[in-house]
Amino acid sequence: MTTLHESTVPSASAELSVWPASTAEPRPGDLAVGGVPLAEIADRFGTPVYVLDEHEVRDRCRTYRQAFPDAEVLYAAKAFLCRAMIHWIDEEGLGLDVCSAGELELAVTTGFPPERITLHGNAKAPRDLDTALRLGVGRIVIDSPSEIARLAAAVGPDGRQKVMARVVPGISAGGHEKIRTGTDDQKFGLSICDGYAQHAIARILDQPQLELTGLHCHLGSQITSVKPYLVAVRRMVGLMTRLHEQHGLVLPELDLGGGHGIAYRPGEPALDLTALARRVRTELAAACATAGLPVPRLIIEPGRAIVGPAGVALYRVLVVKHSGDRLFVAVDGGMSDNPRPALYGVRYAPCLIGRHSVAGPARVTVVGRHCEAGDILAADVELPGDVRPGDLLAVPVAGAYHLSMASGYNLVGRPPLAAVRDGCARLLVRRESLDDIRSRDVGL
Repeated sequence: MTTLHESTVPSASAELSVWPASTAEPRPGDLAVGGVPLAEIADRFGTPVYVLDEHEVRDRCRTYRQAFPDAEVLYAAKAFLCRAMIHWIDEEGLGLDVCSAGELELAVTTGFPPERITLHGNAKAPRDLDTALRLGVGRIVIDSPSEIARLAAAVGPDGRQKVMARVVPGISAGGHEKIRTGTDDQKFGLSICDGYAQHAIARILDQPQLELTGLHCHLGSQITSVKPYLVAVRRMVGLMTRLHEQHGLVLPELDLGGGHGIAYRPGEPALDLTALARRVRTELAAACATAGLPVPRLIIEPGRAIVGPAGVALYRVLVVKHSGDRLFVAVDGGMSDNPRPALYGVRYAPCLIGRHSVAGPARVTVVGRHCEAGDILAADVELPGDVRPGDLLAVPVAGAYHLSMASGYNLVGRPPLAAVRDGCARLLVRRESLDDIRSRDVGL
């Protein structure tokens, strides 16, 4: 089995290694994904536009199911969610991890079984909890002590709700400080180090309406090494051992979260899923044997690693200009449809599509159209030296945290998203129009 970042593409070029496996170059300068030329998608739906390869999403779901056959795999909806995505996840046998009443209601009203959904959140609003209980969500992950009594009261004296406790294992892992969540200096979870987790779990056990099924931890995002997960297993089993000694408690589930790193540019590392599955199973079995505990059922929550590499963003070049010693290529999108470079320095590898250029490469900075100096999509990248207004640029690995984090900055409207499969493209999410924007503005 390959790692998730490896793809077999028709072109021998290493530059296509981070593109969907269906990517082909039928003619020099033209790229097709899912059998559909990207230039045709741009002409049909306009730009900016997101493109999502359905087969790539489904194949990555199956890769997870094969690597973790005895585990429960929950797709992290925060990466990207729409009704079609919900159907794909359901049909591929994955569960869902949601963070709000909005994500939860979209899933359930689309037909997703609520018992296969887990609700997260460091600060759940009353509507989040009420919706979860009304719809019959499978698990609720408790993130703070104040949530315990509030949730128990909402369940009511005759109710019963399965819960997990999110624990902070004190492990620093992830691609950037803003996406590291396994340490004690951030907003998520209950710390093991200061006894906060043990105290909160004791309070959960005092609530007969709450059924504690296991422990949960999430170390961060863009983790490319297996080692942090092994350390997390040892620390979580250590806590389970102490809970067994103190309360006679045997927990049947252990959720290690997600954060599985992917490559955004050719040559970048990605997490080896095969090694992760094998070594986590071995470590968990050994730790439980030493503690004299049964091995809990493993739960994992991949999001980006499933949908990220399946997406491509398309932009039209509006302006090319020199400023000092830099060459700027400005496109018709930017930080409103991809805030990630501005938030935590993600770097992409855009390429020119739709025409074949024989010009030599030039170092350029691809920028957006918004009124911020930090509106940079790709700094110091190579494009053909004859790049000009009207050209199309394609940005791979755009499936995760693009549309889900898109904003209304400058009122330009969020882009549409089209799915490709077997030579056909269909619209899943339409473009946000000026009428949409006006309709929300109800006062004078």
